Amino acid sequence: MALKTGRAYGNADVTIEHSRCVLCGRCIAVCKGNPLYVDQGRVRVDQSRMFGCVACGHCMAVCPNGCISVNGRDLSPDDVLDLPPHEERAGYDALRGLMLARRSLREFADAEVERPLVDKILEALSTAPMGLPPSDVEVLVLHGRQRVREFVADTISEVRRQKWMFSKGMGIAMRPFMGRDGYEMWQTFVVPLADLLVTEHEQGTDWLLYDAPLALYFHVSPLADPADPLISATYAMLAAESLGLGTCMIGSVPWFVKYSKTLKRKYGIPPRNRQGIMLIAGHPAVTYSRALRRRLAKVDYRVTTSVLGGAE
Repeated sequence: MALKTGRAYGNADVTIEHSRCVLCGRCIAVCKGNPLYVDQGRVRVDQSRMFGCVACGHCMAVCPNGCISVNGRDLSPDDVLDLPPHEERAGYDALRGLMLARRSLREFADAEVERPLVDKILEALSTAPMGLPPSDVEVLVLHGRQRVREFVADTISEVRRQKWMFSKGMGIAMRPFMGRDGYEMWQTFVVPLADLLVTEHEQGTDWLLYDAPLALYFHVSPLADPADPLISATYAMLAAESLGLGTCMIGSVPWFVKYSKTLKRKYGIPPRNRQGIMLIAGHPAVTYSRALRRRLAKVDYRVTTSVLGGAE
């Protein structure tokens, strides 16, 4: 049964060049849609098996002789790229160093973000994993302070227009649908934030996107995994940091966009799309000299006895 996404429905076509196939079995091992199997000494394709080809591309990427071609669902053999050598890939220490140096930056230099850097960020985030290919993640790129300020002004206007949503009476009315935790978040964060954004904007201060020179807003089709835009935004954040930019995730924007037909219409966000997250970026105006240690809320470590060498 073919799997449907916001951009694809049906199976991709799989072609095998049998003259070069050595029956190593790697393609079958990595194929989770399950259309590949061996029969009479050949790898064969049966799209009626399980989900058929969903165009994950693993078979093309793993085949040592390049004898498998996949076409469809936004994938083709032209999308197969050579991997960089191991010595050119970031090791754990380099990646950890990048992560330690990252701070949620809200102070940006006057300089705009150069277009080549934006293009590199977009190229990097396109490699992010998704629940089901092809990716349904959509990105609104607000490049330049003029565009970012326009978006902020539009959002603040919507907050003013929907002021009734942040009233005490509305909170009481919606409490049964929010649940206790949701109501507490709404009362202690959303309502005060809405008031703060409007008040500060009237005084010429941007507390929504901090006058950033670049903002990327991630959203996704209703058929996609809701985690997809968050993962893509994380890839974008790390890519921006590697390019020397400062970044910050803004989680309040999706809440305002979700309830505004005006914002969706103006900024090309499909009405049915799930809202993800906003990432702001720019050249840092401050430099941090130290990292901070963070802790998870909980680590529940279950270890197989054999891993411990027989010890409990």
